[in-house]
Amino acid sequence: QVQLVESGGGLVQPGGSLRLSCLGSGSIFSIYTMGWYRQAPGKQRELVATIDSGGITNYADSAKGRFTISRDNAKNTVYLQMNSLKPEDTAVYYCAAHRTYYTSWGQGTQVTVSS
Repeated sequence: QVQLVESGGGLVQPGGSLRLSCLGSGSIFSIYTMGWYRQAPGKQRELVATIDSGGITNYADSAKGRFTISRDNAKNTVYLQMNSLKPEDTAVYYCAAHRTYYTSWGQGTQVTVSS
């Protein structure tokens, strides 16, 4: 099974930026569709962005124009660049690797946007 470890979360003011990283190991990272999801307190986990093995990206409406997902297969890493952050972006952000019949999840990293 692929193992995923997120990093880069923290506390930022509204309008600020963060760059999240997800390091994968234990499997062939480059063949998987990768995604970023988030979960706020009392809410279900929701899609933020995905990127497939060919580099095709997909974004939630809330992320379009502000967030950018990318991957560096040589480093087994997927990134989420987050700009113009809003308080409603506050959540635990999770990295995911979508296999054919199973999705592997990272442990999550906290992002808090507050003034």
